[in-house]
Amino acid sequence: YSSFDRSKEPAKGKSPDLKLPTIWTDSLDNGLKIYAIEQNELPMVNFSMTIQGGMLLENQGKIGVSNLLAQLMKEGTKNKTPEELEEELDLLGSTVSISSGKESINISGNTLSRNYGKTIALVKEMLLEPRWDANEFAKIKEKTINAIRESGSNPDAIARKAFTKIIFKDTILANQPAGTINSVQAITLDDLKDYYNKNLSPSLANFHVAGDVSKTEIKNSIDSLNKDWLKKDVKLPEINLSANTQTPKLYFVDLPKAKQSVIQVGGIALSQKDSDFYPATFTNYKLGGNFSSNLNIILREEKGYTYGARSAFSGSRFKGPFIATSSVRTNSTADSVKIFKEEIENYHNKVNADDLEFTKNSLIKANALRFESLGALISMLQNISTYDLPLDYIKREENISKSLTLADVKQVTEKYIKPQEMNYLVVGDAETQLAQLKNLGLGEPILLDVEGNPIKK
Repeated sequence: YSSFDRSKEPAKGKSPDLKLPTIWTDSLDNGLKIYAIEQNELPMVNFSMTIQGGMLLENQGKIGVSNLLAQLMKEGTKNKTPEELEEELDLLGSTVSISSGKESINISGNTLSRNYGKTIALVKEMLLEPRWDANEFAKIKEKTINAIRESGSNPDAIARKAFTKIIFKDTILANQPAGTINSVQAITLDDLKDYYNKNLSPSLANFHVAGDVSKTEIKNSIDSLNKDWLKKDVKLPEINLSANTQTPKLYFVDLPKAKQSVIQVGGIALSQKDSDFYPATFTNYKLGGNFSSNLNIILREEKGYTYGARSAFSGSRFKGPFIATSSVRTNSTADSVKIFKEEIENYHNKVNADDLEFTKNSLIKANALRFESLGALISMLQNISTYDLPLDYIKREENISKSLTLADVKQVTEKYIKPQEMNYLVVGDAETQLAQLKNLGLGEPILLDVEGNPIKK
């Protein structure tokens, strides 16, 4: 017989202390910055090089150049065919991937410690001596066009495309990094060479390393870049974003006979460099930042409309949106939009002392385990380099978590989750759903095509 009283919730244990690893930083004369953590638990190393630019430095008429370039840089080097390069990496037990996004090109990988130097030598070759193979370029172009074509019938991709255009308006950030079928068809190999020669500069690059490798080994591995990779004069554009509405607006993309509706709700909030970004993330936690959040409990657990609903602040170096999202059963579309609207409008009144305590406990406890893997350490270093954060930003965030009051949370909610600036997007079946959405106090729905462009009446 147990004397344990199961009718009472056990007392919460003490939050574990956060132990941050030691970070060292350095830079080369060409402007390349280094951020590293030596961690010897396993004979492994993870690394990433982020070169700022990506889609931001593209020509609005030819979106997709940096995406094709990143893919092509993986396909061999000046002196190695794609097969030879792949074989060398396989023999070392190393992986290297290259991708491009809205604001950067990223080269990342992992390797055994003993093969770190040889792997980075191959990375340098991929970076500095592209193969510019016309056949590989044609294959990549075709593969990209097919992927864009396929995404044209995917409700989540359609919603992402439309919502991005609503939020980022006529700035370059309104585009998808892969481009459109038309923009990719127009891109030539010379466009890639031109972008590469103009924009890939060490002055915009950050190199991150975590794992079983010493400072000396890291510096030796990239020392030759000082003379081989020359700095260029590249200016990153400034993008100023502001709210695109002062009254909530409703947008609709028709997908005839859709079994589900994708709902996205949001408005411009703040950049990840903003000192309020972490308090805003903390504030959102109980609204839609975890499985036990208000949105998920109501839409999933109570109503059974969806497998999940969530919300987040998604800023980058520029302001980004507060965004709440879910995919719901078609016949629950209007009620789901209504619930999103009510929860967003009432959160600053609804959030209470228990929610505050729950958020503090959850975030502080999760922190202790957040940096167990090398991949997580690389993410931390990338945040520091991309957003100019202090080396101990995680500790500072924890101190903010401990010190935030209920009044602070209400104030942050009112400042960054503004009901009057919300854009509501529904991607679903117009025939059965559109009429019901007209009674939610969100005005006449604005119809968009599957590319996210307004349909002219």
